[in-house]
Amino acid sequence: MDSDMVVHNGGCHCKKVRWKVRAPSSVLIWQCNCSDCSMRGNLSFSVPLERFELFEDSKQFLTTYTFGTHTAKHTFCKVCGITSFYIPRSNPDGIAVTFRCVDPGTITHVEIRQFDGKNWERSYAESGIASYSKVPDKSSE
Repeated sequence: MDSDMVVHNGGCHCKKVRWKVRAPSSVLIWQCNCSDCSMRGNLSFSVPLERFELFEDSKQFLTTYTFGTHTAKHTFCKVCGITSFYIPRSNPDGIAVTFRCVDPGTITHVEIRQFDGKNWERSYAESGIASYSKVPDKSSE
């Protein structure tokens, strides 16, 4: 699968927050209906933490919002307010990248799946979403 990996660059609206992520060119996007995601219109895909790199000069422009279980870390730009990535409750060992914050040109295909954040525990158990922040075992490929 690594041969399908590309580097996606992205960031916030004002470009103070910039990052790159190694992920497939064809991505599985999750559309969640929890109170936060539905208000923001969030569409995201999750990757293992080791495949995400925040550019060092971006850190000073970030702040974080949490609620509920405080597991999710909703990181956003202090200047423009855009959440271009965050640590999701479903994948606390990874990063969720906001699909619309990826620079154009590297995503070739999108599949959108629904995540029922209003019924979080059931959707988490049924969706398999937690597997998307795991690095595949090389011996099983």
